[in-house]
Amino acid sequence: MDINFKKSKYKIILGSASPRRRMYFDLLKIPYKVMIPDVDEIYPTELKESEISNYLAKIKSENLKSKLKKNEILVTADTIVWFNNKHIGKPKNNNEAIKILTELSGKFHTVVTSVLICDLKNELIFDEKSYVKFKKLSADEINYYVKNFKVMDKAGAYGIQDWIGIIATEKIKGNYTNIVGFPVSKFLMNFNRFMKLLDQWNLKNTKFIIY
Repeated sequence: MDINFKKSKYKIILGSASPRRRMYFDLLKIPYKVMIPDVDEIYPTELKESEISNYLAKIKSENLKSKLKKNEILVTADTIVWFNNKHIGKPKNNNEAIKILTELSGKFHTVVTSVLICDLKNELIFDEKSYVKFKKLSADEINYYVKNFKVMDKAGAYGIQDWIGIIATEKIKGNYTNIVGFPVSKFLMNFNRFMKLLDQWNLKNTKFIIY
């Protein structure tokens, strides 16, 4: 990891209410403060897969950018589940959570996370895809999970780090931290890239937007 976050002249803002993303920032010893975006997670219906998560990460960023100060860097993110050519979002109630998990049972689904890094005038956005296959879940297993664990704040109605991830995951293709909700290794690579570009472009008194 090339970045020394503690010695950086920039302050990092995590624009997320997700406890999983805060957990990773804490584990990485990144000094940060939290700002929670106030947005409706609504997107144009023609968008698919990473287009959706990119769009949602972008509107979260736009909601918070006006509150940024000079030398502050904002990080926003969004994670979605994509299955059978449709977006599986966060469940609205227990019945919807049970329906989602029943659909995912015994099949592969895609987990996509988009992360946007920006300051007042520059931004970089990237996404990561991982693939998860659950075993065939029984109705009792699904009902137990929904009843005893927090599912309403999770895309696809589950957390891979929860009980259901332990007992149900048959195969994972790709990055595990991405499935939790934040692709750590790719974030560190792109944050380092952002910082280097920031120094270069600040010298030229211009801006960059990279997708």
